[in-house]
Amino acid sequence: MRILILSCNTGEGHNAAARAMKQRIEYEGHEAVVLDYMLLKSERASRIVSNGYINTAKYTPRLFGAAYSAALKLSSPKRKSPVYWANRFMGKYLRAYLAENEFDAIIITHLYPAEALTYLKRRGELRQKVLAIATDYTCIPFWEETDCDWYISPHRDLLPEYVARGMDERRLYPCGIPVAMEFARREDAREARRRLGFRPDQPMYLIMGGSMGFGKIQAFAYALCRMKREEDQVVIICGNNRRLHRFLSKELASLPNVHVLAFVNNVWEYMAACDVLYTKPGGLTSTEALVGNVPFIHTAPIPGCETRNRQFFEKNGLSLSASGILSQVELGRMLMESEGVREQMRARQREFAQPDASGQILALIEAECGVSE
Repeated sequence: MRILILSCNTGEGHNAAARAMKQRIEYEGHEAVVLDYMLLKSERASRIVSNGYINTAKYTPRLFGAAYSAALKLSSPKRKSPVYWANRFMGKYLRAYLAENEFDAIIITHLYPAEALTYLKRRGELRQKVLAIATDYTCIPFWEETDCDWYISPHRDLLPEYVARGMDERRLYPCGIPVAMEFARREDAREARRRLGFRPDQPMYLIMGGSMGFGKIQAFAYALCRMKREEDQVVIICGNNRRLHRFLSKELASLPNVHVLAFVNNVWEYMAACDVLYTKPGGLTSTEALVGNVPFIHTAPIPGCETRNRQFFEKNGLSLSASGILSQVELGRMLMESEGVREQMRARQREFAQPDASGQILALIEAECGVSE
């Protein structure tokens, strides 16, 4: 079986979910192709869409939040949105690609390719079944105007929200958000620290900013480093933000037990090694922590779907959150110093986690395509 996975570079979470599905598909002996949907037009188009989205979310979060609120009001199953009409122009590129490349099914981890595939389906120009994966703990605007065969919700408790927005309950499957299979290993923190070169017997905080960074990460790092106990280790992963990595490496170089890292491709090992994680409430990173059974603090969200992510996790006892930097740091210290609170959070996480999400999603496609075990 050969499966096409379409993503879009508007935040790394969509790509991470795509890679997780590719990993599982190939693990089960099938073939998968991951493609940035906008590259079908051009690299320039992909760059413009990616930079426009990320820069708005990162540098003008209030504007981003206002746009999200406006989209919620506009979203309706009774009409097509400007997002649909914009993406239908991608239909010709997608049509040509599918004509030149044979696929048995299509997975999408972003709304935009779902809109273009809906356009092709309405014209009778799409033969493959399409599975859409939601990567946030809410029904984002405009899902209800698309026409996919399956919609994967992060959790069964969210299904009423999808139905209330006009989506067909028969197409909804609460399989969870797929993450790399390594996150489900749940290994001993001390052993993970030892393997990564940190001191195994000293507690460790991990700060992750995500692909777009979170808030005032420099101020947050300073606050935590000032307030931590002497024996506590702090690891800061800056990802692709080279400027942040250079700045923090210089500013925090003299502090003991503080480690500033650039991009790493084994995030699951660092999550396994830490006692407390600080991260913004992106859907993928939050799910990785959930599956990895890591006690964590949600920092300030980018207004919109991240706000809903944080609400879902906090309401269900899966994370803790606070509005200000000092309050967030204090919550992390409390979590670090209270084994009982950490274990209570871990117990709730084990109830909600769906580590085999990618396997369940693939099983849906296999059943439709007549693939037997």
